[in-house]
Amino acid sequence: MSDKSAPARPTIDLRSFTPARVALGRSGASVPTKPLLDFTLDHARARDAVHAAFDAPRLVSDLHALGLVVTEVRSQALDRREYLRRPDLGRRLDAESAEVLAQSAAEPCQLALVIGDGLSAAAVHAHAVALVRRLLPLLAEGEHVALGHVVVASGARVALGDEIGAILGARMVVMLIGERPGLSAPDSLGAYLTFAPKPGRTDAERNCVSNIHKAGLSYDEGAFKIAWLVREGLAREVSGVALKDESADRAPRRIGTFSAC
Repeated sequence: MSDKSAPARPTIDLRSFTPARVALGRSGASVPTKPLLDFTLDHARARDAVHAAFDAPRLVSDLHALGLVVTEVRSQALDRREYLRRPDLGRRLDAESAEVLAQSAAEPCQLALVIGDGLSAAAVHAHAVALVRRLLPLLAEGEHVALGHVVVASGARVALGDEIGAILGARMVVMLIGERPGLSAPDSLGAYLTFAPKPGRTDAERNCVSNIHKAGLSYDEGAFKIAWLVREGLAREVSGVALKDESADRAPRRIGTFSAC
């Protein structure tokens, strides 16, 4: 019986195409020391990202520097521990925040932008302001999309944007939020878009542009996709499974990879 021929491209080549843990090697029945230490470090970074404190005042200050008027709110989760143990509390505003928003909602608006800590405050600190800086001029192009309110939310889950958008009378809400940290990306930012937001909306009624970070979707491409979905969602009066991302043919040159759900 003849020996099997060697593969045309060795498995180790896959490392140049993916950050996934492939072709780690072997030391006896285990992996070599370096891959084990790398895994331990990435796992620690992911855990740290989940528990990192959210610096809302700093974020508000940076957004003010962009010329935006910002309202700061928080969910019903009293602290990070409760936020992680009770996801439902992160989906509802506390009473004081709901009252503050109600007082600021003078009239309905086209778009409300909410920035929440989510499961990675590190992602928001690293990427949210840079992404917003690129998004603002895209919303102003052509048929101008009026950004009515900007809200910074502490202890936020994605669905918190539904209640915020409903109180503000927004036709659409965009929630920028830190995504669940992974071993290759502890600082990934996601954007969730919901037309006619109100409590009780499901994930099937949202669009998501995810994996926004330096090794993933670039700020320019992320902002382009968000702006495209906002315009199309407002024009068609839908979001979620009824609104497919067809922006690829008109997108700027791709600098990184992208993921959308």
